Amino acid sequence: MKPFNILSPTLILGTAMWGWTTPRDTCFALLDRFYEAGFREVDGATNYPINKSPEDFRKAEGILLEWIKAHEAPDLRVMMKVGSINNLRTPENNLSKSFLLMLLDEYRNEFGDNLDTFMIHWDNRSGEKEIRESLEALDIAREQGLRIGLSGIKHPEVFARLNEEFGFGLRIQIKHNLLYSDYSRYPLFHGRAGFIAYGINAGGIKLDPSQYHEKSSLRVRGGNTKEEHPKAAPLRAILQQANQDSGRLPASTFNHCGMAYAFHSPDIEGILLGTSKPEQLEDSLHFYDALRTHSYQDLYQSLKELAK
Repeated sequence: MKPFNILSPTLILGTAMWGWTTPRDTCFALLDRFYEAGFREVDGATNYPINKSPEDFRKAEGILLEWIKAHEAPDLRVMMKVGSINNLRTPENNLSKSFLLMLLDEYRNEFGDNLDTFMIHWDNRSGEKEIRESLEALDIAREQGLRIGLSGIKHPEVFARLNEEFGFGLRIQIKHNLLYSDYSRYPLFHGRAGFIAYGINAGGIKLDPSQYHEKSSLRVRGGNTKEEHPKAAPLRAILQQANQDSGRLPASTFNHCGMAYAFHSPDIEGILLGTSKPEQLEDSLHFYDALRTHSYQDLYQSLKELAK
């Protein structure tokens, strides 16, 4: 069947839980299936996994590199976010030009042609001088053929102003789900950058609390898994209405809602999947195929109203 939207956002496989709740063999199985399904982009960061264990700093990228070497997959594209100096989920960052260039060289050596996108990660600075120096490092990465990106930027207006000088075609990662979205914080980039939605399932929220398991991402991050989320009941009502269309796959989970919401949102070029189990990935792949072959605009409009 011809895709409903030929310019639909692609899927990107996330690695934030790799080496933590997702063991190495499961990571390999996830990437095997993701690659087999025809998707080619994986997101990484120096501070993955985010399990607050110093000994696991950069462990996720090691698993990814091991898979690439074992499978000889020259067409797999790696998006790497840099700046964090530990995985303790603290504000400690190093975004100096020299540090960024050091990591650029290291990742070029490690991943070779698989390195596709080089991103600044978690920047709380507002000073133009120091931000410009970081962008000078990104400019060198661009000269080497890499795509350039931003993630977790506190003052996007400064980057927008400086980008008039650099002219980057930026990729920007934003948290974007039914509970919260960073999209409104980037008005100067609307229509001018490709946004990548992460956190689409809001940390692993379930419509039914009984579905949480011991290693559910919401539970291991300290979230409330004992009570029903306040949006669960209105979401069920929305799904009941949307699923009266028998000509398409029913949406039945918070993850389905998050995917549909991101898929139809403006400027979204990629949807980052944080799946930790093969069956979760299989379900996401199946629903993504439904999004590409059928219109879920009615569901999106209802979700958009709920997200206000």
